[in-house]
Amino acid sequence: MGALDGIRIADFSWVGAGPRATKDLADNGAQVIKIESRKRLDLGRRSPPFANGDAKNPDASAFFAQTNTSKWSATINLSDPRGVEVAKRLVEWADVVVENFGPGYMERIGLGYPVLAAINPGIILASVSVAGRTGPMAGFRGYGNSAAAHSGHAAMSGWPASDPHMPPFAYGDVVAPMFLTVAILSALESRARTGEGCHVDVSQIEPMVHVIADLFAADATEKPGNSDPRMAPHGVYPCAGRDAWIAIAAETEADWQSLCDVLGAGAMATDRSFATREARLRNATALDAEIAALTAAQDRHDLAGRLTAAGVPAAAVLDGRDLAESADLHASGHFVSVDHPVLGPSDMPAPPMRMSATPHAVGPSPCLGQHNEAVFRDILGMEAREIEALAAEGVLA
Repeated sequence: MGALDGIRIADFSWVGAGPRATKDLADNGAQVIKIESRKRLDLGRRSPPFANGDAKNPDASAFFAQTNTSKWSATINLSDPRGVEVAKRLVEWADVVVENFGPGYMERIGLGYPVLAAINPGIILASVSVAGRTGPMAGFRGYGNSAAAHSGHAAMSGWPASDPHMPPFAYGDVVAPMFLTVAILSALESRARTGEGCHVDVSQIEPMVHVIADLFAADATEKPGNSDPRMAPHGVYPCAGRDAWIAIAAETEADWQSLCDVLGAGAMATDRSFATREARLRNATALDAEIAALTAAQDRHDLAGRLTAAGVPAAAVLDGRDLAESADLHASGHFVSVDHPVLGPSDMPAPPMRMSATPHAVGPSPCLGQHNEAVFRDILGMEAREIEALAAEGVLA
């Protein structure tokens, strides 16, 4: 039994910010029905990489597969009023409705919160957008990278004195869903006590500000790069091999002495330029060069193991392939092999938490419209003749 068995979610969200939250809920037992349409295909289904390079197959996206594990898929054309009426029947069934459309879209098609609450007084509507639906920026449209610009991430990323640097992916689509998941669980807990539903509104900008709030609290005016105002060394250093690196931090004098011992750096340990933390901070550039010269010929994993054994915070820097092939992550159950009808056996990310009494179970992402019959006939009780007619007319498509 999953922790969220019995929770029913009508998931209208697409791309990343909404689906990443409902993935965690589905993997933990909630029944998540993803409402999508061939008329307006989820951009996630059009995102690479694709199995066999087949970008035309809506079920071939590895991005979509990883973001939508354990869900069902039903196709409803929300641009048709008859499709909206079918969607309302799902609202009546659901505990939670999730959406991440541009502000105002749900209201325009007749699925705003007052309408949903009239259909199902206990419904929880969970909305996520770049800037939220209240306040001076309500109505702002954009993607995760827009949130990176507005939240200060772009300004604080990159090397000191360099131009603003955007994250290499829509980081807001990763951070905001964590807060959305917490908000949905909180709303479900509140409803269990009060019987009342609510509208949950999560922006991407505010969670992104939240995760770097310490930088603003410190009144940071310059990009830190890999440096730290309290300790040196603190950075990444080259190792043997192509683009191989190790991250090292020495916070205490014990860390510093152990680092010198492991590196066999007797001269560096006795150099007056590095004798104290203040001296190391003052001469950080020269110190980094000394350490880089000592790490450059060493294996990153071996060196990281010897440093951590000596009590020095250190880790090999892993790239995407390293992570996918990580024996540690596979052994811990972070990646779960799931058999997908198009991708075949694939490693999918599991929830990063473990609950002993209610373990998660990760299933494959759905093919487009895979569960239409089960949703429309078995859950909503629609007659076969009605389903066939609406499908033929492009309503259930």
